[in-house]
Amino acid sequence: MTDQHSIMATDWLGRVGLRPTRQRVALARLLHGDGQHRHVTAESLFADARAAGESVSLATIYNTLKAFCDAGLLQEVTVDGSKSYFDTNTHDHPHFFWEDENRLSDAPADELEIARLPSAPEGAEITAVDVVIRLRRSRG
Repeated sequence: MTDQHSIMATDWLGRVGLRPTRQRVALARLLHGDGQHRHVTAESLFADARAAGESVSLATIYNTLKAFCDAGLLQEVTVDGSKSYFDTNTHDHPHFFWEDENRLSDAPADELEIARLPSAPEGAEITAVDVVIRLRRSRG
């Protein structure tokens, strides 16, 4: 990737005060260097990093994704309670989960309408509502 992508990635990290280590910049460049939103898993980001010639361990990928989420750069979307996807679009929006492809994509937020939420139990407050709409390709 170009130096411009590295500058964009460093700026992305700097906005939230994360120190731009070599590995963070490399991963930020893969995630957001071109300004496009992405949905990745730790494993897919690891494969992308390796394909780009970056020397980074899977453990570092997990730690960096957690740090990016904690800093508000990424949104974690959990599917099936165990599979996590990381979204560079941190604004509230629904997702499609393509079951046949194990792929997450954005769903049109302007088409989603939630009329009412249940009350939170005593002593709790609702902090977010995650909407994942599961899809399967039609068979005929």
